[in-house]
Amino acid sequence: MPLIENSSEYGENLKIKVFGKSHGDNIGVEIDGFPKDEKIDLQRLNKFLERRKPGKNKMSTPRAEGDIPNFESGLSESGVTNGEKIRAIIWNTNTRSNDYDNLKTVPRPAHADFTAHEKFNGQLDMRGGGHFSGRLTAPLCIAGGMALQVLDKKGINIGAHVESVGGIHDVRFPLIPKKELFETIAAKEVPVIDDDAGERMREKIEQVRAEGDSIGGTIECVITGVPVGLGEPMFGGIENRLAAAIFGIPAVKGIEFGNGFECSTLKGSQNNDPFIVRDGKVMTETNNHGGALGGITSGMPIVFRVAFKPTPSISLPQKSVELETMKETTLEIKGRHDPCIVIRAVPVVEAVAATVILDMLGGNQNG
Repeated sequence: MPLIENSSEYGENLKIKVFGKSHGDNIGVEIDGFPKDEKIDLQRLNKFLERRKPGKNKMSTPRAEGDIPNFESGLSESGVTNGEKIRAIIWNTNTRSNDYDNLKTVPRPAHADFTAHEKFNGQLDMRGGGHFSGRLTAPLCIAGGMALQVLDKKGINIGAHVESVGGIHDVRFPLIPKKELFETIAAKEVPVIDDDAGERMREKIEQVRAEGDSIGGTIECVITGVPVGLGEPMFGGIENRLAAAIFGIPAVKGIEFGNGFECSTLKGSQNNDPFIVRDGKVMTETNNHGGALGGITSGMPIVFRVAFKPTPSISLPQKSVELETMKETTLEIKGRHDPCIVIRAVPVVEAVAATVILDMLGGNQNG
């Protein structure tokens, strides 16, 4: 079997490796370089994982999994990190592999089926998406959930919300959002700021689900409390590091920081953020720059938005090719899939952002 998991790792001081596949025995994560003697609240970690867990409502796949992490090393019985490499697994208990019998040689449009088949000569187990599956975001949330707890002690907080589903938009975060707002959003079934927008999103998702289709959307994430000076010029910038890791989340197709693409339509006088002094500190009156200038944090909240494509697996007939006969065919997918990935991806974006910030803080302190 090709060792595709060799590329499924990231980080410099905090190294994270994700392993397993959707319909294998288990999935998991190895974390090397996690700070020692940190008390991890396992109940809080499980509550964080619960936000991503499938099978909770009609907005997610009906595949129900417990997603309780089993720590094999790196954590004492009392939940304190001991300096060893942390290894945690989640058992897959609700696979239904026969749903994928007709997909072995017929690639699903917009999935990695075709490219993986060509690159690895058809040797990969692609049931449920295999190692390319969104199921692999559960181990990311183990690492990220732990990182969030460490960052919280440092006064750094991370929160995200569904910024849009299809053409329905939530309001955006305020200039400097409070931790309490993050907690309020996280407790909602549809994690939004404006509940009216959330209800319209729910209705849209139910509509496309009933049609056998899917819908995409965006997530806005904010990181507060990051000190000035984190990041390096050019290729070591805070945006570079975050973007590289965020693109490891399945279905991500775009990312923007601050004003993002909108700034290309503005004049400098409109886009520039005036510097001001508040409580003896330099800050900016607005945050069009999204908390980073020259790749280095400015002390303002780091703000970015992530675009997710619609779930590729849909019930509607789609054109594809039978790879053994090289004949065009019509494909109908039977498996269990999210009609909208975005709802469950909110904690995943928070998790990945947390691991990147904790990794970069380690580098900053050691430098």
